[in-house]
Amino acid sequence: MAEFAFELNDDQKQVRDWLHGFAADVIRPAAAEWDEREETPWPVIQEAAKIGVYSLDFYAQQFFDPTGLGIPMTMEELFWGDAGIALSIVGTGLAAVGVLANGTDEQIGTWIPQMYGDTHEVKVAAFCSSEPDAGSDVGAMRTRAVYDEATDEWVLNGTKTWATNGGIANVHVVVAVVDPGLGTKGHASFIVPPATPGLSQGQKFRKHGIRASHTAEVVLGDVRIPGHCLLGGKEKLDERLARARERAKETGGERVKNAAMATFEASRPAVGAMAVGTARAAYEVALDYAMTRSQFGRPIIDNQGIAFQLADMRTRIDASRLLVWRASWMAATGKPFTSAEGSMSKLYASETAKQVTAQAVQILGGNGFTREYPVERMHRDAAIYTIFEGTSEIQRLVIARTLSGMPIR
Repeated sequence: MAEFAFELNDDQKQVRDWLHGFAADVIRPAAAEWDEREETPWPVIQEAAKIGVYSLDFYAQQFFDPTGLGIPMTMEELFWGDAGIALSIVGTGLAAVGVLANGTDEQIGTWIPQMYGDTHEVKVAAFCSSEPDAGSDVGAMRTRAVYDEATDEWVLNGTKTWATNGGIANVHVVVAVVDPGLGTKGHASFIVPPATPGLSQGQKFRKHGIRASHTAEVVLGDVRIPGHCLLGGKEKLDERLARARERAKETGGERVKNAAMATFEASRPAVGAMAVGTARAAYEVALDYAMTRSQFGRPIIDNQGIAFQLADMRTRIDASRLLVWRASWMAATGKPFTSAEGSMSKLYASETAKQVTAQAVQILGGNGFTREYPVERMHRDAAIYTIFEGTSEIQRLVIARTLSGMPIR
């Protein structure tokens, strides 16, 4: 078991510096353009593919880092470059992880390469879970998957929303209800192959921030997919459903709900790391500005009103990173989140990103309010962190109920 450390090892530092260079030299110069265009930055994704940042191999290496710090380190550096472009680069990973976690070896080998494409023609994938009436309340999901035994096909109907790469993806991974009586344990994940009839893009969202990342509805109308597109296979699903029915009888469903929440809990530190990257970027701009901008004959950092803000900003950023690292290390080493440490890290880091980027705008004054300076964009981007992957309100609910021993519904 890897010991918890406050410093990256030499190999991790090398990867971090490599990522930082890509973020500084490729992502940042393109950030303003793609934010204005509100389009997927295909040329940047292709550059990421050429050097190996946009690849399953790279993310697998970071995911299996025994210290747990590979993924948060990666997220912080890429999102330091720009949140919208970074999300376009890492968004496919959500679908890939869904296949890795639930798929057979054959499914993994078949579908994940199609998610990424190659250096000549990059592809993206979409993970489709949220719905118009089922965001934080995953148990309210309505998209249905019905098995047609005569043709060995699954028929999917429903609407997904807030899907990163939704509709433009080569491969969609869709979560659907197969047994409504089992709550979240009655859900299963399906691969929808490229060009499958019945899948279409609904509304593309014009967003406040992360505008370089494509977000849209995915509409599923009598989408028929082969039986082998059920992740894990039908035999495994039938066994799981049978066990879930027995547990539901014994526990009244509470263990079912808690298990589902535990799954989300383990993924939240990565979002916290994204927030740390954005906050750090805004802080660095504000610090540089405060040291070079003069008013009344001296740099504005000489004023306590500015200096104290910067001190608080840096303190919150460092505290956020430590919470993210702790939770990531706990997840990698199998330590249970007895105090909802995953939600703690996401909550504090996301709130920090909103606060720090707002303070950065204030320190830059009128300049901070213009698109001539990047803190305006960073402030808009930061708003998403307190919303997706569980709102701040949901994080507080999870933490409070974990501490009190109450069931997480």
